[in-house]
Amino acid sequence: MKIKYHCFPVFLGMLFSLNVSGQSSWPEIKNVNKPWARWWWMGNAVDKPNLKSSLIDFQKVGIGGVEITPIYGVKGEEKNFIDYLSPKYMEMLAYTVKTADSLGMQVDMVLGTGWPYGGSQVSVENAATKLIVEKYEVQKNEQFNKEIKTDAAKEKIPGKLLAVVAYGADGSYQDLTSQLKGNRLDWKAKKTNFTLYAVFEGKTGQQVKRAAPGGKGYTLDHYSQEALNAYVVPFDKALTGLEGKLRAIFNDSYEVYGTDFTPKFLQEFEKRRGYDLKKYLPQLLSKEDTEIGNRVKSDYRETISDLLLNKFDIPWTQWANAKQFKTKLQAHGSPGNLIDLYASADIPECETFGSMPYDIPGFRREKEDIREGDADPVMLKFSSSAAHIAGKPLTSSETFTWLRDHFKTALSQCKPEVEDLMLNGINHVFLHGSTYSPKRAEWPGWKFYASVNFNANNSIWEDAPGLFDYIANCQSLLQAGKPDNETLLYYPIYDTWGKTLEGNLFFQFKIHSLKEWLHGTPFYETTKKLMENGYGVDFVSDHFIAQAKVENGLVVLPGGSYKSLVVPNCDKMPLATLEKLIELKKEGAAIIFEGLPKSVPGLKDYESQNQKMEALIASNKTLVNPVNDLFVALSEAKEQPENLVKTGLKFIRRDINGDKIYYLVNHTSKAIEGYIPLAVANKEVLILDPLNRNVGNAMVQKNGQTTLVKLRIESGKSILLKTENTASEKPWQYYDSSAEPIALKGDWQITFEKGGPKLPAPAKVNSLESWTKIGPDAEAFSGTAAYTLQFDAPKIAADNWQLNLGDVRESAKVWLNGKYIGATWSVPFQINLGQLKKGKNELKIEVTNLSANRVRDLEMKGKEWKIFYEINMVDKDYNKFDATKWAPMPSGLLGPVTITPLKNQMK
Repeated sequence: MKIKYHCFPVFLGMLFSLNVSGQSSWPEIKNVNKPWARWWWMGNAVDKPNLKSSLIDFQKVGIGGVEITPIYGVKGEEKNFIDYLSPKYMEMLAYTVKTADSLGMQVDMVLGTGWPYGGSQVSVENAATKLIVEKYEVQKNEQFNKEIKTDAAKEKIPGKLLAVVAYGADGSYQDLTSQLKGNRLDWKAKKTNFTLYAVFEGKTGQQVKRAAPGGKGYTLDHYSQEALNAYVVPFDKALTGLEGKLRAIFNDSYEVYGTDFTPKFLQEFEKRRGYDLKKYLPQLLSKEDTEIGNRVKSDYRETISDLLLNKFDIPWTQWANAKQFKTKLQAHGSPGNLIDLYASADIPECETFGSMPYDIPGFRREKEDIREGDADPVMLKFSSSAAHIAGKPLTSSETFTWLRDHFKTALSQCKPEVEDLMLNGINHVFLHGSTYSPKRAEWPGWKFYASVNFNANNSIWEDAPGLFDYIANCQSLLQAGKPDNETLLYYPIYDTWGKTLEGNLFFQFKIHSLKEWLHGTPFYETTKKLMENGYGVDFVSDHFIAQAKVENGLVVLPGGSYKSLVVPNCDKMPLATLEKLIELKKEGAAIIFEGLPKSVPGLKDYESQNQKMEALIASNKTLVNPVNDLFVALSEAKEQPENLVKTGLKFIRRDINGDKIYYLVNHTSKAIEGYIPLAVANKEVLILDPLNRNVGNAMVQKNGQTTLVKLRIESGKSILLKTENTASEKPWQYYDSSAEPIALKGDWQITFEKGGPKLPAPAKVNSLESWTKIGPDAEAFSGTAAYTLQFDAPKIAADNWQLNLGDVRESAKVWLNGKYIGATWSVPFQINLGQLKKGKNELKIEVTNLSANRVRDLEMKGKEWKIFYEINMVDKDYNKFDATKWAPMPSGLLGPVTITPLKNQMK
């Protein structure tokens, strides 16, 4: 069949009713498929009636669960504050879990208040620790006799002296620790001048940030299992009876600052690295770029990573699992190997922060309302890669943090941001966030300073079910089957650990500092190159390479198998890793070297290990010879790229018993249409639209190892595909425009239906513009207004009619002749109407704007609503929040509104 496209083609397949067989092609939506929300409990001032009504609100709009984070309170509510873990608090928590369960929802919780982990039960001994070193110069034959202690002006908490060592100008070394009497050293420098280094266990003094009542205290030492064991003691008692009822325990991004030590660090270092660190303190603490210094620093940083993983993250998950709880971990910001740290939890979780740019026409990103985002796809893949290689079915995300300034985030602005998460392996979205706000609180209610606030006080709640249903539909398939990336990419963390890094021993792998450790590296460039050329890639660490096996030529990890493992250009690699890679290749795996390591990391026996590495490379020259063309090598490994990326489409692919699920998204500036190639042979293809759950079998052409599927995806739209052996559904409805769009003109009746501060009077307009221009009441109004228009049906034959609302501020529901058609909340604001009746037709469009204008009016009138403790309210740049500086935001139906006749191509 030859299909002809006209000037204004339209492909949506949006029918206004769902077919029964189509419904069966979608998985049943379960609570884990739905978006969840971080739920801020301000001051823990919660009560059962408001908890119940809030959970019902969540359930009605399509939120599947909540993650409770207690924080600071609201001024004037002190009498309602509840101390964390008190009997009253546990009563509220148990009630929440029970009520959520009755609504088909689940509950996660933070093991503490605010962030990071810490609180009143953390003793000074178990608090976050730092290395303090004091230096003393002692001349030849000088008697050193004094008490050694930390500088009281610098250290509010005195450090604990652990060791004193002496370095002679002649290169000699003496450990003087045994000569200490308490903190006093009486010692004479003989033969030469000496520098004494006194090593202290210091305390950072960091307190829990944004703590709730009963949760204040020191931040926990995250490198000590003894500290962790002491920390969970109150929870062992408090959580009795909730085993298996709470879904998961959450640990937020690593924001334990300046902590580079733990009481047993020196012993752990020697055990793990094989030498006494005290002998190398001058090199460790030097900021000069030297080989020995950098090797010692690398060992130090690796030890921190080991301790965080093995003394905290793994035991934490074991503790939670013993109580039938899962764990959910944000590893980013940690001073360690993110892949291994993410993988230690049951659910690795990433986050996005700020706003990303998109080329979608009509997508708004006003500079004054945003902060630049850092949702780099490569960074996002650390969490999903960890889940994939470790066999963890879910990867979650803290989503929409600071997406726009307060009250200025539209649902349409959320959609591409969450799509980029799902495209990079995230399949369990958490909204950031929602603030518990009781009915007694005056509008806009209680508000957390950094989140969108997805609750009934925010006007976007009116059409939020559209966004939430979209996420649920996508995630129902993105959680199905298993990941289907075929390429592993080695992450050479020692290339970062082995740098001077301005002498910083505590180096965090943060999402806000990608230029310091990720951007511009060969690893980053290879990742981008693979993704841009249609290869699905997961990252792998040395730890997981050590676990790898070969089966039928595939590299097999705990989470699945891969056709190849690519080693990017790197400077340092452990000898054991290179040995394992060569072993895997000898067993038939496709191990592809872009370059070869030049050295082993660390200090212990590095010269002899380097010689062994050189000999190993020389004796296996043909096996490790770097490739000239990565893509030729991948082809030889029988990897077939997804050439659909050449159209501009983004994709991710999953596997269900040999059939494939594709999630395709168009973030380009134009529609993408034609026969799109899929890297699967001889398949039928099911099209599923996550916006409306429409489904049908696509027109396909089968060409060797490729199946071509006929698609048209508008800019800003997405589609899901599922391959199958035989067609299971009725044909997909392909529509094409049969004439130019027709503008709808006439008098629009505007009736303000709900919202505040009060309902403006009805209005009539014959040209569409922002309702803020109608008058002062409309300028201040946030809520929903109904636009009604009578129009004559064009005398054009059509199988369907597409409605295009043009510029919508910010979401809309559509009725035609009294029949509800559906909601449109994202760019492009289009929906198919079905048939018009002859003669007069009535179009009703309910449009909901943002809450910004109402907040602006509130502040212009001098009414104070920012009544929160600690940080209270700040704007996107963490300056004082002041809505009086805002201009009114355009609101309502701005148009132009058009209808386009469609012809069904299948007729």
